[in-house]
Amino acid sequence: MKLEHYIDGAHVPSASGATFHAIEPATNQVSLTVAAGEAGDVDAAVRAARKAFTDGPWPRMNGEQRAVILRGIAHAVESRDEMIAEVECADTGLPITQARGQARRAAQNFRFFADVISDLGEDVYRVGAAQLNYVVRKPVGVAGLITPWNTPFMLETWKLAPALAAGCPVVLKPAEWSPLSASLLPQIMEEAGLPTGVFNLVHGIGETAGAALVAHPDVPVISFTGETTTGQTIMRSAAAHLKTLSMELGGKSPLVVFEDADLERALDAAVFGVFSLNGERCTASSRVLVERSRYAEFVNRLAERAAKVRVGPPADPATELGALIHPEHYERVMGYVRSGVEEGARLVAGGSRPEGLPDGNFLSATVFADVTAGMRIFQEEIFGPVVCVTPFDGEAEAIELANATQYGLAAYVWTNDLRRAHRLAHSIEAGMLWINSQNVRDLRTPFGGIKSSGVGREGGRHSIDLFTEPHIVHVATEDLPVPRFGVG
Repeated sequence: MKLEHYIDGAHVPSASGATFHAIEPATNQVSLTVAAGEAGDVDAAVRAARKAFTDGPWPRMNGEQRAVILRGIAHAVESRDEMIAEVECADTGLPITQARGQARRAAQNFRFFADVISDLGEDVYRVGAAQLNYVVRKPVGVAGLITPWNTPFMLETWKLAPALAAGCPVVLKPAEWSPLSASLLPQIMEEAGLPTGVFNLVHGIGETAGAALVAHPDVPVISFTGETTTGQTIMRSAAAHLKTLSMELGGKSPLVVFEDADLERALDAAVFGVFSLNGERCTASSRVLVERSRYAEFVNRLAERAAKVRVGPPADPATELGALIHPEHYERVMGYVRSGVEEGARLVAGGSRPEGLPDGNFLSATVFADVTAGMRIFQEEIFGPVVCVTPFDGEAEAIELANATQYGLAAYVWTNDLRRAHRLAHSIEAGMLWINSQNVRDLRTPFGGIKSSGVGREGGRHSIDLFTEPHIVHVATEDLPVPRFGVG
C-alpha cells in the first residue's frame, strides 16, 4: 500500500519522488510505502493553507458555521469507527478493544470543539459610561500540527478540531512510525464539506518534514506532542520567527498510595495507568510510590496482576497488551529493563518476551520493586509497559519522591484523608493531578505539564486561545477629554 501527501485538495507524491517504509509492529514486516516529504512539499502545503487563510471562506465564517462542518467531520469519523480502529490496531500494535475507544474519542473531539466555538463569547469591559472595550478573537493563520505515534488518529483530531474551530487552515505532519490512519482524514474532510486548502497533510521524517514545517515563516503557530528532546529542538527553531508554541512533552508520572487508600481501587488504577495503550502514553503512572506499611502487600498484588495481563496479537479482542510500535523503540524499552536489573531493582513480573510470540515487538507487563530515586528507570521516561515501585515513609518523603524527576505532566494520589489529598495536590509538581481516580479526562480543562513536560495548555477554551489572537477594540461612547498640545 502506498500513502501520498494531501495538498490543496489533491493526493500527490513527494516532489522528489522520495519514499520511506512503515512496518506492522506485530510482525515487523513492511506494510506501507509512504511519500517522504521534504521542504518543497511542506512549502506547497503551507502555500495552499495560506491561500485558504487569506482568500478562502473558512477564517471568515462565524463559529456556528464552522461548528456545522466540525459536526459533519465527527459524523464521518463515527461512520468509520471500526475501520479506524482496525487501521490503528495494525499500524500501532494497540489492542483492538482499546483502539476502538480511541476512535470513539476522535469523533468526540470534533463534537466537543464544535460546541466550544458555538458557545464561546468575547470579553467586554466598560469604563464608566464613556468607553466600551471589547475583545475580538481572530484566527492566527496557518497552524502546523506535529503528532506522535502512540495513539495517532485520536491525537491528530485533538489538535485538528480546535485549530479548525478557531478558523485556522492546517498542515498536519503525522508520525512516520504510524502514518496509516491519517490517510483516512482527507476523505473525511471532503465528505464533511471542509473547503479546499484548509486541511493539508504531509508525511515524512521528523528531522526533515517536521523541521521544515517548524521553520516555515508562514506558519505562526506550532502544536507538538512528542518527546522532550525533540520539543527542545523545535523551540530553538521556532524562536527565529517568534512562533506561538504548545509543547506536550514527556512524562514520568507518580501514583502515590497512602496506607489509608482503597488498595483494590489503587491497584486497578496502577495496572490501567501503565499497561493500557501498551504503556505508550505520556500520562502513564510509571512510578508507583507506596507507603511502607502497605508496600510489601502492594508489590505482591501488583506483580500478580501484571502476570495476568494478557499479551497477544493486537487484533485479538482478548488481548490487553499488544505490540510496541517499532523494533527501535522495543530495543530502547528492553534497554531500560536491563538497566533496572543492573542497577539493583528487583524484577517481580515480566521483563521478557512472552512465550508463543516469537515475532514482533512484544513484552510482558513488567514490574520493578525496590526502585530508588537515583536509578534510570525511576528518572527517565520508558514509554512502555514497565512500572517502578518505591516505598516511602510519610507525607514529606512522598512529595519529595514525587517531585524528584525533571518531568511534571501528571500525578495520581490515593488516600481517604481529604486534607492530605489537597496538601499533595498543591505540593506535587505536575500540570494535572487526579485524586482517587485514574486518568479520566474532562475535555474542558487545561491539558499540559510543567518542567520538562512541556509549555502551554490545550483543552476547551485554552485550545482556542492557542489558535487565535485577541484584538482589543476601545470605543468612546461619549466625548472624552483630549489633552491639547500646541494650541498656544
